[in-house]
Amino acid sequence: MRPATATAAAVTTLIGVGAAAVAAGRYASDAVLKAPPGRSLPGEPRLTVHATAAGQVTLTRCLASLRPGTYGLQGPGVHAVVGPVLAGVQHSPDTVVRRLERVERGSLEAGGRVRLTPQLHVGTPADALGIEYRDVEVSGEFGPLSAWFVPAARPTWIITVHGFGTTREHPMNVMPFLHKQRVPVLDPAYRGDEGAPPPVDGLGHLGDSEWRDVDAAIRHAVRHGAERVILHGWSTGAAMALHAAATSTMRDRVSGLVLDSPVLDWEATLRAVAAARRIPSPLLPLAVRAAQGRTGLHGDRLREAADPRGLRVPTLLFHGPDDHLAPWGPSRELAARRPDLVTLHTVRHAPHAAMWNADPRRYEETLRRFLTPLM
Repeated sequence: MRPATATAAAVTTLIGVGAAAVAAGRYASDAVLKAPPGRSLPGEPRLTVHATAAGQVTLTRCLASLRPGTYGLQGPGVHAVVGPVLAGVQHSPDTVVRRLERVERGSLEAGGRVRLTPQLHVGTPADALGIEYRDVEVSGEFGPLSAWFVPAARPTWIITVHGFGTTREHPMNVMPFLHKQRVPVLDPAYRGDEGAPPPVDGLGHLGDSEWRDVDAAIRHAVRHGAERVILHGWSTGAAMALHAAATSTMRDRVSGLVLDSPVLDWEATLRAVAAARRIPSPLLPLAVRAAQGRTGLHGDRLREAADPRGLRVPTLLFHGPDDHLAPWGPSRELAARRPDLVTLHTVRHAPHAAMWNADPRRYEETLRRFLTPLM
């Protein structure tokens, strides 16, 4: 082969390999950056409904279906709520029987395929919980953001911020508890959600840009009578709360943070989510680079927001070792470095963003003790 021809062939090969790498990276990062709200969290196995009876449902036996606590059960056209594994009933080697609390949408049929989800409720606070609320609009950076406002007497408001893979229906898990505490709750949608403008680039940013919609929610609360706000975020919503508390020009109005399964290392979470979406492991580094290149994500911004030295308000962390999407090591480090402000409530046997689900009573009692002096 002539030298010029060999050089051209080598360059063509390199270009082809480079283009394939770019395409692979984009494909892998799409598994995270384009995940639609309300889709089951990655890594949750599909379970078969084997049978139903009064107050019980029989599911495929696996580690997920044996978890303690209360969960949503989600499938095509169906949403139900299941309680703990039932004692005193017969379980086959391949199945487990859980308490069936209710079916909120559709019907559970034998042979149906479902997944567990931390999101219990569907609909509005009035439909799902019988709690009076108002539809309000928050003026966001790119347009109005739909929000639910549950009024109450206290001057401190709680702003709830859902996370990756869920919708603003997820914070309704704790809304009955908060309503009993007589604290106003603002539960907004943010960019990319139904009821909110899409992100300009069509991609999620793992909280790195979405936090500005939390900033808008703080401004809305203050304009409408809140003297102080407490930010309660899950997953990427917890990262958004940290960003807002550190960066917002209204940060002096933030009197506390509640962070559930916080994403404190976006690269680790992106790799974990991509792997759970069955992206081949050789593509995971490409996914991280592609995500950074496409969105401008930068680990330094999140590290700055979560810097223990810059934390100014009491913070309650709910996290545990069974969260495989947001490692809990950074939560432990944050709590260890700022024991004067940070309380870590460790929850075991709970997947990502499901710390409440594993033990609702203990979660709510811990939350009550944290909130009482702040309200």
